[in-house]
Amino acid sequence: MNLTVNQFVRIFAGAFVLISLALGVEGSPLFASKNFLWFTAFVGANLFQSGFTRFCPLEIALRKFGVKDAVACR
Repeated sequence: MNLTVNQFVRIFAGAFVLISLALGVEGSPLFASKNFLWFTAFVGANLFQSGFTRFCPLEIALRKFGVKDAVACR
């Protein structure tokens, strides 16, 4: 299975949000500190700005590692 840059970005963002919520919400068995919620906010803000600016540091890193972009739909 060959994943594209877009798929990797979604997987990484989703994983980081879920992990930071698990570590930052008091009701979670993995709770460590409420400060982990700042990481959730950072991921959300980065996704939001990249929707407008098309600048995403993770995309740049993935392309340097040789991950391919999706082929345009026909």
